[in-house]
Amino acid sequence: VQLQASGGGLVQARGSLRLSCAASGRAFSTYVMSWFRQAPGKEREFVAAISWRGVSTRYADSVKGRFTISRDNAKNTVYLQMNSLKPEDTAVYYCAGGATAAIGMNAGTYDYWGQGTLVTVSS
Repeated sequence: VQLQASGGGLVQARGSLRLSCAASGRAFSTYVMSWFRQAPGKEREFVAAISWRGVSTRYADSVKGRFTISRDNAKNTVYLQMNSLKPEDTAVYYCAGGATAAIGMNAGTYDYWGQGTLVTVSS
């Protein structure tokens, strides 16, 4: 499976962006998908994840109520809608996928990673 993230850019605080992650391969619809991010000088951290049918989701406390993860299995794409953005959301955002039974917050849970897309939030 190959993952291609897009949609990053420069946005002002309190603005919105929607990230997309397009996947190749027929197994996409069976994978748990997630988003992680890595800010300059910091470790990669979990943002959100969604079950293979899209029924269950999980969010980091720092983004709850502001970010929404969703997926369209017919399009092999997972999305991250980001609202009320803050400067501290500035990071490279990575999508990841894995054939796991649980919606994990640990990066080691996921087998496949996209190349990352940069989100910059100005104050």
